[in-house]
Amino acid sequence: MKSVQTHPIRAHPVWKRLATPQADEAPGDDHRKLTAERLQSQRKAYADRIMALAGVAPSPGPASQIAAAFASIPRENFVGPPPWTVFPSGGSIATTSDDPAVLYQDAVVSLGSALGLNNGQPSLHAHCLAELAPSTGESVIHVGAGTGYYTTMLAKLVGESGRVAAYETESDLAQRARHNLVDFPQVAVHCRSGAEAPLPPCDVLYVSASSPEPLAVWLDALLDHGRLLFPLAPIDETGSMLLVTKQSNATFAARFLMSVQFVPCAGTQNAEADRALTAAFRHRNWHKVRSLRRDDHPDGSCWCAGHGWWLSTEP
Repeated sequence: MKSVQTHPIRAHPVWKRLATPQADEAPGDDHRKLTAERLQSQRKAYADRIMALAGVAPSPGPASQIAAAFASIPRENFVGPPPWTVFPSGGSIATTSDDPAVLYQDAVVSLGSALGLNNGQPSLHAHCLAELAPSTGESVIHVGAGTGYYTTMLAKLVGESGRVAAYETESDLAQRARHNLVDFPQVAVHCRSGAEAPLPPCDVLYVSASSPEPLAVWLDALLDHGRLLFPLAPIDETGSMLLVTKQSNATFAARFLMSVQFVPCAGTQNAEADRALTAAFRHRNWHKVRSLRRDDHPDGSCWCAGHGWWLSTEP
């Protein structure tokens, strides 16, 4: 008996629900065309699902605000015109569709860039935003803003009394981000690398591209209790998200969150740091890291060292 392979998008619960005729629709209607009300309902279900996948429990405060941001921001405005190329998680085959329903799942969506860039995996970013916990009035730097989808979330989280400086090296993406963020006066989009000085002082520094070392320009930008989150990874290899928090005595707590793979951040290539980091990850004990030290005198607790910095397994 010949097996039938289920289409990866049409098998998704979102598609099945949207393909079902509604009471107020005639049988001949194109049921995949969403009304604004149904699309908003879909965003709410998407937000709930993303937060659950990210392991963020529903609660007042940052978690509810992040969920509200996912529920209110039209993802279709940030991924170019249809048809969209969607890459579902779990290794499913990429599918192209002009139905916005396919955008509201935990999948990356192509940005149409010649560099093969995408919109990012929502659950990963939800987890990262929950760890950073941006709050009203804070100053944020976003490196690797793309077309501004997650930058918009940061803008919503800090509100009109906060500010967001976004950096994107691809001129086409930076232009699209400016267009998408035109209603957020607290956001400035810069078409240059966020790995180079000057950077403004900030409470939160979120990097959406990998680096083989914690750059001095990022650490210098942090205010007291400031949080830096970036993918620490060898070039074009899997690494881990490293959360660094500047403490009041100018020391830095540090811990890894999860394994990730991002495109390299422009301006961060360093062959020596890349070799040292590759060797450190080979030991598979990155979860033991507890602090970042800013000197060239590593001791026996050193997990990995570079020029002017090292990660320690001691607080």
